[in-house]
Amino acid sequence: AIGLVMGAAFGTVTTAFVDGMFMPIVGKIFQVGDLSKWGYELTAAAMGPDGKEVPANILKYGSFIGAIINFLIVALVMFMIVKSVNKMKEPPAPAAPAGPTQEELLAQIRDLLKR
Repeated sequence: AIGLVMGAAFGTVTTAFVDGMFMPIVGKIFQVGDLSKWGYELTAAAMGPDGKEVPANILKYGSFIGAIINFLIVALVMFMIVKSVNKMKEPPAPAAPAGPTQEELLAQIRDLLKR
């Protein structure tokens, strides 16, 4: 339960990082503005028959790219956590060498008695 809560909180932090810091930096590097605002307008905003404005239908691929980057950051951190936890686990102790079987012991006793 603690891991679930921590994972949700970490997801919120990475979302804020990607949306607030990473995407604007990438947009500045490529000189395109805020990358999360990228989109393709499928239909323009128009006035409906009842006089109300019908909003534009926009395919927001910029926010999708941000979600993919967010997922990759979370996956990388989770991979590193699992890898470090597995590395900290002790390797299993080697099995103790097996002693002689009952037949081998009886054969040794027999050989000693023959002398």
